[in-house]
Amino acid sequence: MITVENLSKSFAANGNPVVALRDVSVDVQAGSLFGVVGPAGSGKSVLARCIALQERPDRGVVRLDGLNTGTLDGRRLREIRRQLGVVSTKPELIAERTIAGNIASPLEQLGVDGPQRRSRVGSLLDLVGLTPRAGQRPGELTAGQLRRVSIAKALAAAPAVLLADDPTAGVDPEEAGAVLTVLDRARSELGTTVVVTTPDAGVVRRVCDDVAVLEDGTVVERGTVLDLISDPSSRTAQALLPAIETSRSQSARYDRSVDVVLVGFASVGALLPEAAGRFDVEFATIGGGLTRIGDTPVGRFRLGVRGERADAALAWVAERGGHVTHTARGPQGVAAA
Repeated sequence: MITVENLSKSFAANGNPVVALRDVSVDVQAGSLFGVVGPAGSGKSVLARCIALQERPDRGVVRLDGLNTGTLDGRRLREIRRQLGVVSTKPELIAERTIAGNIASPLEQLGVDGPQRRSRVGSLLDLVGLTPRAGQRPGELTAGQLRRVSIAKALAAAPAVLLADDPTAGVDPEEAGAVLTVLDRARSELGTTVVVTTPDAGVVRRVCDDVAVLEDGTVVERGTVLDLISDPSSRTAQALLPAIETSRSQSARYDRSVDVVLVGFASVGALLPEAAGRFDVEFATIGGGLTRIGDTPVGRFRLGVRGERADAALAWVAERGGHVTHTARGPQGVAAA
């Protein structure tokens, strides 16, 4: 587990201090895929470098499994750094070496013997989907393939934590999905804790379990992705949920309109039809749509509602995990876990 407590970091620029992080606190659970999302200049890369022990904060503490890393130096610091794999936006690969040779280089430095090294490299090539490219040179690969090689190289020494700074930067959209799949496989198949920084909410939608949203060096929102999207007013929900666009004429056909967020297969597939039948009301979708957060379907809909027992039907939906906002009467959203 990674615990960041009240982290602050400043840099000098033209003789003046520039604050990159302000009292940042986050918890990253072991084995999770944690996203740090924010625009350029929000401090997310600085936070990643502090967690990777590449930068020392001005104030605050980074703990790895309870260990205060600020007290480490010398050999002990080097030992802990080996538990941290880092993937930067610019792959650090040796042009003259093959892909397999690049992945093997950290193992060579650790003195791992040939058979063990070849076995580990073979497993990692399979993990990142590049076994057929093992004998090629970096110059023969696409940007997305190079990023996957960098991930494999960072995983070579079996780190407990992998930090990937903006892993889809400069990668074509068609290849970005493959890069994110590799990060997800590292978490699910190797048990590696993965921390991803990104300006792209789509990355969070695809692979992250938990998220911290940074603005101007400050955490403005944090939590599990599915919990945050259940609150339509959250920044995460606004970035990830389908937009709602309706015309006044559509809403005018019904007694009222409400916004509903539904999370999970059962809720998305059956909750509204069951409520309509149980309470003899009509629900009509007049805006919104479906998306996926990881493997979980999520819907945000604006519903036109008719029927005398509409309030009871909507309360029943809320009791079963839907988040209901009564748009015509002001926010009265209620959510059930």
